[in-house]
Amino acid sequence: MTEAALDVRDLTKSFGPVQAVRGLSFSVPAGSTTALLGGNGAGKTTTISMLLGLLLPSSGSIRVLGEDMVRHRHRVLPRLNFSSPYVDLPHRLSVRENLVVYGHLYGIRNLKQRIAQLAEELDLTDLLKRPAGKLSAGQKTRVALAKALLNEPDLLLLDEPTASLDPDTADWVRGWFQAYQQRTGATILLASHNMTEVERMCDNVLMMRAGEIVDQGSPQDLLSRYGRETMEDVFLDIARSRRKDEAVQ
Repeated sequence: MTEAALDVRDLTKSFGPVQAVRGLSFSVPAGSTTALLGGNGAGKTTTISMLLGLLLPSSGSIRVLGEDMVRHRHRVLPRLNFSSPYVDLPHRLSVRENLVVYGHLYGIRNLKQRIAQLAEELDLTDLLKRPAGKLSAGQKTRVALAKALLNEPDLLLLDEPTASLDPDTADWVRGWFQAYQQRTGATILLASHNMTEVERMCDNVLMMRAGEIVDQGSPQDLLSRYGRETMEDVFLDIARSRRKDEAVQ
């Protein structure tokens, strides 16, 4: 069997009387791309925050790259990274300054050369001196991608990585992630509302609703199971709590 890059067992998270995550159990094989899908409020962001070690679970276990994330997160953090268009870099710092700060946090050796390499690959060289707050949406996405790849992570968690991008830039970003994965063997966990993106990139899909995983499988498995032609229709069936026998009618 393929080793699991992520292994989650009976994971829960409560905020007072609100149970945001309810007994999640799933594995993500090393080297795969897995989608974590669900409507707003399904528990995706809370789950990702626990996987990153930003939130402590109320109960359950998380193993990331073979390590217990609660007890030994310091062993894992240098090997993973995260990207989201909803997390802004400090606006007053230049692109280069932002990358230097994160590079030091990750303990990157030869940081100057690493930034120059990423700037060339991601077409950022002309932006390095520009304040992060003065960038367009597409430029911010490329900078966020550079930040997420500074440490060449073994595990990459992506939250809506192509949100608000034009189709051409979004296609370029997807292709870049796929090329990175093919070159390094990295594992990707993708939270997205773009079902075309999911069909193109993902080996497996985890469908969440109300803090629980309610279905999972490859995109083709889910399309067949629900009798649909697109993952968007499958998403709507699950988000609206339609049973499989109702969905195919």
